[in-house]
Amino acid sequence: MSRRRDLEHHRHSLGEIREIMNSMKTLAYMETHKLARLLPAQRAVVESIEQVAADFLSFYPGIRPESANATPVFLLIGTERGFCGDFNQALIDHLVPMAHAADGSGPHVLAVGQKLHPLMQDDARVSAFIDGASVTEEIPKVLHVLVDALSSLQVAHVDLAFYGIYHAEDGIVMNQLLPPFQQQLHAPPSHHHPPLLNLPPEAFLLDLTDHYLFAALHQMLYTSLMQENRRRMNHLEGAVRHLDEESSDLARQCNALRQEEIIEEIEVILLSAASINGGSSSTSPRT
Repeated sequence: MSRRRDLEHHRHSLGEIREIMNSMKTLAYMETHKLARLLPAQRAVVESIEQVAADFLSFYPGIRPESANATPVFLLIGTERGFCGDFNQALIDHLVPMAHAADGSGPHVLAVGQKLHPLMQDDARVSAFIDGASVTEEIPKVLHVLVDALSSLQVAHVDLAFYGIYHAEDGIVMNQLLPPFQQQLHAPPSHHHPPLLNLPPEAFLLDLTDHYLFAALHQMLYTSLMQENRRRMNHLEGAVRHLDEESSDLARQCNALRQEEIIEEIEVILLSAASINGGSSSTSPRT
């Protein structure tokens, strides 16, 4: 009886854990559904800015001189919550071969996500630990803190080579955000005449860079959060399936133990009945 009760108590505990995990999986699914509506529009904004930059730089190719002594800064976008497997460790492994700056400084790392922080707490390269976003609505707050941290680095290092490292659909991606528009520098002109500007070219490029940085960081954070929730869904799906299998196994054990208890109860009843019948025969009067 005691053994069966222990198994039933354990099975009940597994059922409660399963309900919690299944709720977390449902929340992750809802978040991916939300991000699936936002990401296409955000990608379209980034692509539009890149097209404008390509057109602009094709007529003003020398307006953005290269800096050989730029200090590298890497943004690692990890997870705020768990149940994501090696999501965060894979980012760190991707960062390992990154080179130092030409002057020997850096690289500097901005680590986003509470679950990434313990893995890098002893890493001297980390300049700032930033809390990540659990849901889409928290991304603007994360972005605000991130921009402040990046501005602080720009005070100490005028020239920055800023890279974002994050999980995308095809794996880990590294995009260079500063200096901006690296892939658009040598694009052929798409028009015969230069664009009509209401600002000096230098001021226009500066404003365009601000818009690009804002849009590209949003896209990175959205994309990473999408992959985080997809990874969590898959991880929790496997965990829930494992709990269901273990619960079924415990149910079979409980049934087997219950059958043994019933058999023992029947044997006791039969022995008691036999004892009563035997006692009655021995005390019956002789004729």
